[in-house]
Amino acid sequence: MSGTEMQMTGAEIVLQALKDNGVTDIFGYPGGAVLPIYDEIFQQDDIQHILVRHEQGAGHMAEGYARSTGKVGVVLVTSGPGATNVVTALQDALMDSIPLVCLSGQVPTTLIGSDAFQECDTVGITRPCTKHNWLVKDVNELARTIHEAFRIAQSGRPGPVVVDIPKDVQFATGTYTPPSVSPIQSSYQPKKQPDHRRIQEAVELMRTARRPVIYSGGGVVNSGPEASRLLRDLVEITDFPITSTLMGLGAYPASGKNWLGMLGMHGTYEANMAMHDCDVMVCIGARFDDRITGRLNAFAPNSKKIHIDIDPSSINKNVRVDIPVVGDVGLALEEMVMLWRSAAKDLAKNRLDDWWTSVERWRARKSLSYTPSNDVIMPQYAIQRLYELTKDRDTYITTEVGQHQMWAAQFYGFEQPNRWMTSGGLGTMGYGFPAAIGVQVAHPESLVIDIAGDASIQMCIQEMSCAVQYNLPVKIFILNNQYMGMVRQWQQLLHGNRLSNSYTEAMPDFVKLAEAYGGVGIRCDKPQDLDAAITQMIDTKAPVIFDCRVANLANCFPMIPSGKAHNEMLLPDEATDEAVANAIDAKGRQLV
Repeated sequence: MSGTEMQMTGAEIVLQALKDNGVTDIFGYPGGAVLPIYDEIFQQDDIQHILVRHEQGAGHMAEGYARSTGKVGVVLVTSGPGATNVVTALQDALMDSIPLVCLSGQVPTTLIGSDAFQECDTVGITRPCTKHNWLVKDVNELARTIHEAFRIAQSGRPGPVVVDIPKDVQFATGTYTPPSVSPIQSSYQPKKQPDHRRIQEAVELMRTARRPVIYSGGGVVNSGPEASRLLRDLVEITDFPITSTLMGLGAYPASGKNWLGMLGMHGTYEANMAMHDCDVMVCIGARFDDRITGRLNAFAPNSKKIHIDIDPSSINKNVRVDIPVVGDVGLALEEMVMLWRSAAKDLAKNRLDDWWTSVERWRARKSLSYTPSNDVIMPQYAIQRLYELTKDRDTYITTEVGQHQMWAAQFYGFEQPNRWMTSGGLGTMGYGFPAAIGVQVAHPESLVIDIAGDASIQMCIQEMSCAVQYNLPVKIFILNNQYMGMVRQWQQLLHGNRLSNSYTEAMPDFVKLAEAYGGVGIRCDKPQDLDAAITQMIDTKAPVIFDCRVANLANCFPMIPSGKAHNEMLLPDEATDEAVANAIDAKGRQLV
């Protein structure tokens, strides 16, 4: 045995491996199959364990922690229902490229396959929703497997992994090998360095562009702060307009002069029209998903497309591109900026004037406009006021899923990466609040706000108990319209206004609910009182549920109806006022 190897129990190996991989916080819930690990947690102080109230919450907390720090989030769950409860968070992390390591307990190896108490095929269940997973049957393989799990979770395209550990392996004694000398899986070697020739081809195509657009995504954020800085450099030196996916917000500042706003189903008119009419599209760290492309056969029909992504399986998966660049977007951007500085010296200064004239014409359409009110809080106004009162603070924003999520993306201006945590690919209601707790654990002195809907927040509301237990002053800012707002909007516009089960009648009193958990509740329903109420929320040094009563039937526009092209957007002043006026609730009452 070498001097770096030590004899430990499996449970001790788990804790040592976590420490050696830089882990300081984990989120979990105990059960019989992980009690040896919890016993080791009790006997050390290096790693803080956050006791959640549901394993789905643990997964989302780890997601928020990872997204806001760039580190790997760690989850610890027991066998059976513990593992199955975390599946939603694993799939959410897989679709949004969030690095997670989930450690799950398993029944003893002698009982595997016998339908033992709290047994399930964790590896089989989680295979489709992870980058990789393992069932560790030999304690001597445990340390190497955990080290490999961390490497796979955070390298290449980040994502979740699962290490399933039988209980007898946790009790057994074996050899611990630290990460520095642990062998790695040679079959997994993601390509980071992009092909120089492809970068040259991309820059040459960009030189010829007269109607270019940069389309950035969450891959820029995942690549690290240097990638976001390089993206800003590229925009400045090319003077190309830039738009972003939901997951990419903050990589380029919302106050930047070249910013078009978010694109896609609820993106701005100028972003979507620029995408539709461009002649060269530079896609950086995005994957051409359906919420962005709309109708595929009408997506950017006259453009040449450059696609930079570290995941080779994303290239040509949904949209055929002209110049594929496989590699880390930060490294690709670094070379692209360097080549552009030398290659663009002879370009005419006014070559993009006509294109920017078109962009300004689309901006003048003011696609995010809405009708203000002195009588009721408009949800857009609520987000605007929240932004104005928090923009100069050290603020992190999470969201649930629905109308409030889109309004937050539209009206809260993000200047930096890693400040925006939301469920993009899976669209998981219940994500935002536990994610905010994870962010608050990682940034205890920061202001962390979950912008929520009255339906979504009830999916994981029990984590209020977790926030109170650990003195985590997370703020839940509920846009309460008494509806599953996005469901109701689609029913109104696409299903003949038949509002089937989208109205919530047995709504809790959120102020009393906050107080019942030991937090603080605030309610506001008048526009003139909103600023003072938001300020009170910000200044409260405790978990807060803010019940912001907003207009019941406000719709989220712009909107590209399903199956339509980017230039077929439905804008606010084109909405069917008659349909809104004729809306009825489940009891046949007129809604005004």
